Amino acid sequence: MTVWKTSMRNFFAHKGRMALSAVAVLLSVAFVCGTLVFTDTMNTTFDKLFAATSADVTVSPKTAKVDDTPENGKPQSLPASVIDRVKKADGVQKAEGAISSSAVTVVDSHNKNMGSDTGAPTLAGNWTSNDLRSMEITSGHAPRGPTEVMVDADTADKHDLKIGDELRTIAVTGDVRARISGIATFKVTNPGAAIVYLDTATAQQKLLGSPDVFTQISITAEPGVSDSQLKQSVAAALDGSAAYKVQTQKEAAESNKDSMGDFLDVMKYAMLGFAGIAFLVGIFLIVNTFSMLVAQRTREIGLMRAIGSSRKQVNRSVLLEAVLLGIVGSILGVAAGVGLAVGLMKVMGAIGMELSTDDLTVAWTTPVVGLALGIIVTVLAAYIPARRAGKVSPMAALRDAGTPADAKSGWIRAGIGLVLTGTGGAALWATTQADKASEGSLFLGLGVVLTLIGFIVIGPLLAGVVVRALSVVVLRLFGPVGRLAERNALRNPRRTGATGAALMIGLALVACLSVVGSSMVASATDELDRSVGADFIVQSSTGQLIVPQAAKALETAPGIEHITNYKAIGAKLTSPDGSTTDEDVTAADPTYPQDLQRETVAGDLSAAYGKNAMSVGDEYATEHGIKVGDTITVAFKAGDTAKLKVAAITSDDTTVDQGAMYMNTATAERYVPADKMPKNVIMFAKAQDGKEKEAYAALKSSLAEYPQYKVQNQADFKQDLKDQIGQLLNIVYGLLALAIIVAVLGVVNTLALSVVERTREIGLMRAIGLSRRQLRRMIRLESVVIALFGALLGLGLGMGWGTSAQKLLALEGLGVLEIPWPTIITVFVASAFVGLFAALVPAFRAGRMNVLNAIATDG
Repeated sequence: MTVWKTSMRNFFAHKGRMALSAVAVLLSVAFVCGTLVFTDTMNTTFDKLFAATSADVTVSPKTAKVDDTPENGKPQSLPASVIDRVKKADGVQKAEGAISSSAVTVVDSHNKNMGSDTGAPTLAGNWTSNDLRSMEITSGHAPRGPTEVMVDADTADKHDLKIGDELRTIAVTGDVRARISGIATFKVTNPGAAIVYLDTATAQQKLLGSPDVFTQISITAEPGVSDSQLKQSVAAALDGSAAYKVQTQKEAAESNKDSMGDFLDVMKYAMLGFAGIAFLVGIFLIVNTFSMLVAQRTREIGLMRAIGSSRKQVNRSVLLEAVLLGIVGSILGVAAGVGLAVGLMKVMGAIGMELSTDDLTVAWTTPVVGLALGIIVTVLAAYIPARRAGKVSPMAALRDAGTPADAKSGWIRAGIGLVLTGTGGAALWATTQADKASEGSLFLGLGVVLTLIGFIVIGPLLAGVVVRALSVVVLRLFGPVGRLAERNALRNPRRTGATGAALMIGLALVACLSVVGSSMVASATDELDRSVGADFIVQSSTGQLIVPQAAKALETAPGIEHITNYKAIGAKLTSPDGSTTDEDVTAADPTYPQDLQRETVAGDLSAAYGKNAMSVGDEYATEHGIKVGDTITVAFKAGDTAKLKVAAITSDDTTVDQGAMYMNTATAERYVPADKMPKNVIMFAKAQDGKEKEAYAALKSSLAEYPQYKVQNQADFKQDLKDQIGQLLNIVYGLLALAIIVAVLGVVNTLALSVVERTREIGLMRAIGLSRRQLRRMIRLESVVIALFGALLGLGLGMGWGTSAQKLLALEGLGVLEIPWPTIITVFVASAFVGLFAALVPAFRAGRMNVLNAIATDG
C-alpha cells in the first residue's frame, strides 16, 4: 500500500512532466485503434452490402470470379435455358436471370465520366426483383426499353443527375444512349460504385453481346426452405454440372468479401506498421521522461532508501507510475482512435469512397489491444529507469540531484553499438553484391534492423562527435550563448542521443523512401528514353480495356504513320522439357518492335511476328532450357491449342515488358475466336515525320468521346509516372508524420524537464547577468542542435538504406541511382525549424522564472 501511495503521489506531483509522454502514448494507441476501427468499419460496410445484394442461392459460370476483368470485355455467361431447369428444383419460389458487367464506362451528355476516381467500379446490368433486397426506386421507374436507364442515387447526387438527363454507357459491343427514367437508392451503404441499370434485352445485347444469356441466376427460396436445402435441390436439377457454380447467400457474400480481402489487409497492416513506428519513437520519449525524473528525484529516492525502502519497493514505485501513465494515455488513445477512424471516414468520403458512421464498428478486441499495447510499451520503456532508481543508495540523500553516468557501462554500450552498426553495414554491403533480389532482400532487412539498433545504442557516442561538429557551424556564431547551448546538449550525451534517435527513425525512413522513389522515376525515365520509340501511348487510367470503337477512332486519326495494337492473352504453355505453366502471352502488331526496342539474347525479334512464331524472355528460356528453334505448345484459354516456334529470346534486364512473350496478333487470331479475342490493353502510335503536334491533337480529338482513355506523349507519360510515385510517397510521408510528431514531443519534453532540472543553475546565470532574451536563445539553440543531430543521423542512415535498396531494384531493371538532394536538404533545414518550434514553450517558461526562487530551489 505504501508503494502504491508513493507512486500515486509522485505521479500527480509530476503530472505536468508526464503530460507529453501521455500524449505520445495517446497518439500511438489512437493510430492503432483508429486503424482497427476504420478497417473493421470497412469490413462491416462490405459485409452488409454483399449480404444484401446476394440472392438466397446464386448460379454462375464455374470459372467466373468476382474480381476478374474479362479479356474480351464481356463477362462470362450462361444460357437462359438454365433458368427453366432451376425453376423445376424443389423449394424454388422464383428464379430470374441477372446481368452485371464492370467492363463499362458511363458518361453524361458532356462526356464527363460518371465513374469513381477512387478505384471503385462502374457497374452496368439489368434491374431484377433481387435488387430490391438492397435498393429501392425512390424516383421514376425502372428502364422499360433501350432508350431508358436507371442510376443509383449516390451517383445522381454526386454528378447532379436528374430524370430526363442523357447517359451513354460505353461497352465493347457498342454505346447505349438512354435517358434517365428512374433513380434507385441503396438501403445499405454504397462504398462508391457507380451503378446503371438497362432493360434486360439491351443489357444482354450490349453488355454480353448475345441474347438469351445471363451472368448469373438469382434464386429465391420458398418459405421454410433453408439456403443449404435450396442449394442441394438446385444442384440436383442441374445434374451436378461442372459448368456451373451454385452458392448460398453466405457463400456468395464470402466470395465477394474475399475479392476485397487483400486490399483491406494491405491497408490495415500498412497502417499498423506506421503505428508501430510511432510506438518505437514514443519509447524514447518515455525512457527520457522517466530517466530525467529519476535523476531529479535522486535525493528523494536516497531518503526513501535511508528510512527503510528496499530496492524492489523503489523499482515498483517507478513502474507503477509507468502503469498509471500507460493507463491514462491508452484510455484517451482508444477514445481518440474512434475519433480518428471517423475522421478517416470523412476524408475517404471527400475523395469519393463513402463510409457511413451508422456502420461504425468498435469490436471488443480494439480497446483491449489498445490498452494492452499502451500499458505494456510504457512499462517496458520505464523498466531501465526503474532499475536505475532501485540502485540509488541511501548516501544519495546527501548529494545533489542527478547521478553521474557510469563510464564503464558507457564504454560497454559504445562497444556493442559499434559491433551492431558494423555488422549492419556489412549486411548492407552484402545487399549491393547480391546476384538475386530474393537473396539481397534478406541482407537488406538485416542491415536496416542492425544499423538502426546500432545507431540507437551508439547514440551517446555519436552525440559527442556530431553535436561538436554542428556547434562549430551553427552555435559558435552566437558567441557565449551558443557555447552554453553546446555544453547543455553535451552535458548528458545519453539523453541527447535518445532524443535525437527518436527523430532519426522517422527521417531515416523519409530519406530511404525518397532515394528509392527518385531512383525508380530516374530509372524508368532512362529506360523510356532508351527503349520507347512510339510517340504516343494510349491507355485507361482505371485499367479499362480499349473498346473497339475507340480503337477504330484512333486508327482514322490523320498524321499517324502507324498504330500498334497490344493485347494480353491467357494461355497454358508447355515447354520442350514437359513443364506446363500459366502465362500471359502478348499479341501485338509487327510494328511493336519499333515502338519498344527490346534487346535480344538470341534470334531475331521481327521473326517472332511471323506465322506460328513467338518469342520468350531469357529467364523463362533458361529455366526451361529453351533455345531458338524449339517448339512450345500454347493452349489459349479462350481458344484452341497451337504449336509455335521460338524465333527470338529477349533480355529480361528491363522494367518495361519484363518477361513478355510476343507473337503476331494475326497468329493469335488463328486460334482464338473473334468474339473471345481479348481487347487492347494499351495502344501505341507513331506520328509521321514533322507532324508530331498535329498527330497529338488529332489523337486527342479522336478520343474526345471516350474520357476513360488518355493520350500521352513521352513527356506526359514520364510526368504521370512521376506523379503516381510522388502521390504514393506523399501518403507514406503523411503516415510517417505521426512518428515525427511524437519525436518533436520528445524534444519538447526533454527540454522542459531539462529546464526544471537546471532551475537553480538558470537562476544563478540570470543573477550574474544573463538576460531573459539570451536565456531563451540558449534553450532554442540547444533544441536546434539536438534536432539537427537527429536529422543528420536519420538522413545519413536513410540514404544508406535507400542506396542499398536501389541495388536490388537494379537487379529488376531499375539501374539508375538518384539522390534527391533538394528533398534531403529541405528536410535537414526543416529540422532546424522543428527544433525552434519544440523550444518555444520550454524557453518561454525558463524566461519567466523568478531569479531568487530559482536560486533557492533545492538542487
